[in-house]
Amino acid sequence: MSQPDNTLRIAMVEDHPVVVEGLRRILAQEMPHAALLEFNTGETFLQHLREAQHLVTLALLDITLPDTNGVELCQKAKNLSPDTCVLGFSNHNDRALIMQMLSSGASGYLLKNVGAPELMQCVREALNGQMAFSDEVKKIIARPSAAHVKAVPPLTKREKQILRMIADGKTSADIAAELLVSPFTIETHRRNLMQKFDVNNAAALIRLAAQLQLI
Repeated sequence: MSQPDNTLRIAMVEDHPVVVEGLRRILAQEMPHAALLEFNTGETFLQHLREAQHLVTLALLDITLPDTNGVELCQKAKNLSPDTCVLGFSNHNDRALIMQMLSSGASGYLLKNVGAPELMQCVREALNGQMAFSDEVKKIIARPSAAHVKAVPPLTKREKQILRMIADGKTSADIAAELLVSPFTIETHRRNLMQKFDVNNAAALIRLAAQLQLI
């Protein structure tokens, strides 16, 4: 369970006054006894973490600040105060950036277009020790990355079959005899596979296929 409101210290690390005002209004209404802290640069937030006698319970962290970016700031903040829960709070909906924030120690990520109910749901989930994402971010994370989509070429059923047989160390003649086709047909499939995976030899083909968990 999360701690009582009167012990919560929530930091808003955001350089747009209108956003801070909106956050303050929502948080003050929903958590009237929580201490709300405002920082418009990353360094002032870090300085507070270095000097404060009381733990910052949760920080809503903008990704683009005048003096730093959210990924670096999250790393530094977690190093200074590992128990502070950090939520990315941004207009940036790039999947790679979201994943970088999570790798840096963030406990979730929200887009700034969230409504008050969704914002508070994410805050409470984070305070309860859960990973917290706005609904739109959940959809972004669920999509495969562009790099992964590009790395996994579409293969026919026969190409997958031949790929597994190549990985088993079988020669083109072996595969041709087993599949009752000509060696030339198998060689054509080999060339097509190497072209699709953008590799120059069978060893590289097998290695990449293994990395992508296709064999």
